[in-house]
Order: sequence, then structure tokens, then C-alpha cells
Amino acid sequence: MFHFTESDVRELLPMRECVGVMRRTFEALAQGRAQNQPRRRLILETGSVLHSMAGTFLNYFGTKFYSTNPRYGAHFYFMLYDAKTARPLAFMEANHLGQIRTGAASGYATDLLADPNADTMGIIGSGFQARTQVDAIRAVRPIKTIRVWSRNEEKRRKFAEECGAIAVETAEQAVRGAQIVVTATNSKEPVLEDGWISPGVMINAMGSNIANRRELPGELVRRANIVVVDSLEQAHIEAGDLLLADSWANVVELQTVERHYDPNQVTVFESLGIGVEDVAAGAFVYERALATPERFADRNRAMR
Repeated sequence: MFHFTESDVRELLPMRECVGVMRRTFEALAQGRAQNQPRRRLILETGSVLHSMAGTFLNYFGTKFYSTNPRYGAHFYFMLYDAKTARPLAFMEANHLGQIRTGAASGYATDLLADPNADTMGIIGSGFQARTQVDAIRAVRPIKTIRVWSRNEEKRRKFAEECGAIAVETAEQAVRGAQIVVTATNSKEPVLEDGWISPGVMINAMGSNIANRRELPGELVRRANIVVVDSLEQAHIEAGDLLLADSWANVVELQTVERHYDPNQVTVFESLGIGVEDVAAGAFVYERALATPERFADRNRAMR
């Protein structure tokens, strides 16, 4: 059984490659060759939470499990198995696995739905998820200008320096005029206003995967021509943006979406992060490692 560290995952799972992995994942879901199990959460009185999410993808199945505590941090791990024999194939540290595949899912959705000539991007949030959003969207669109705003001035300026972005003073300055908008926050209340979003804009929203938390105002969710989710079943459990807006008539699953762009309409990708994405990304890491088994030989022996 292979053991992969965070640095191994970063090396073996380049963003551009992972965007292609996400395309194959949602094609497999549409064809019935993949399956997703919605996230489960075990919540303790201490504030600690155990999260688990699973799925199958082609010849593999697996589960990601992680613990979080608002005071003490988070710990992410993933197990990959052979679908035919149930034999364990790989154990990996999975913080970067989740970051990269979340960005890549947005990259895939953006490639399908955003203005093909989009060159301006606005980001609200400057944490680790925002960084992989930049990488993914740059992989599919000719982005020239990125504007970022977050509540912490020091963090947003550091983010701007490291990502080649412009730190701005308000969320409105980040969003107005951007053809692609990203919200990557842990806010419980909307971080932008409906009036800031013009027709033709695509929004990638990923911070709202808890039922009582949202980043988008209800009027914007209802105005959107389509709201795309990675899993409709999971969205009904945890998509705060949709649950709090009580808006479902315009919601579709990513696996059903075909490439198109309408300059007169607003499009939203509500990214929840689903287990089958982890399985597909983890399988890619595993198969890349199989091509160079000598690099992992010592660690493999230690895991037996």
C-alpha cells in the first residue's frame, strides 16, 4: 500500500491535470460509472467535528475523513481501495488533495460556462481555497487581472503578492466589472450584493457547505439563469446559499451541463466538494506513483 504525504500529493496532482480529472469524474457520474455518498458529520459538544465522504470512480472506491475544531485546526486523510477486490491501495494526507480538487472542479465548471474571453477575476476571501481557485481558473481562461478583498488587510495583501493579484479596499471593488467572481469565505451572511453582478458573469461560490451559512444573497441566487451544483443530493443537505434562499427551480447538477455561455445571464457554480472528486483525484495520484514505484519503495515496505 502506498503512503503519500502532502508534498507527494502536490507534486503528483498538478492543477491543469486535475481539471481534466474532474471532467472525467462528472462524465463518469453521467454515465453511471461513478457514485457519490454525501458528506456525513459527527458533531461533538467540544466543537470538534468528524467529517466523512466517500465515492466510487471506475476501478476505485475510497473515503476521505477529517477532523476539525475551530480552535485547534483540521486534519485530513484519504483511503483508496480497489473496487473489485476491496484491497487497500493507498493512504494519503489529504489537505492539499481537497484544495486542488476543489479548485479543479471550479476550473471545469468555469471552462464549461464562463465567457471564453474572460480576463478579469474578482475574489472575496484570501485563504487556501482562494489560492487554488486562482490556479484552476487561470488554467482555463486568459486571466490578466485579479482583484482580491478579504476582511484581513495583511492577509489580502500577502495573497495579492503571492498570486499576482491586486488587493482592493472593498468587496465591491473586487467584484464590479469582473467577468468571473469567486467567493471563498466562511461567512454566515452574504459577502456581495446582487447589484454588483452584471449579466454574463459567472460566480464560483464554495464557502457555503453548511446549511446555516451563505455567501450569496437570495435575490442573486434566484436571478441566476442556472445554479450548478456538484451533487443535488448533497446540496439539499448542506448548501446554505440555496437552502436559505429557498431556491431550487434553477438548480442543475454539473454532470448534466453542456458547454455554453450566455452573455445575458448570470451563472452560479455552487461548489460543495464531494467524495467522488476525492476518489478520482486520489486515483490519479496513485496511478502516477505506479509509473515510478521505486520512488515510494521504502515507504511502501514500511506500511506493510
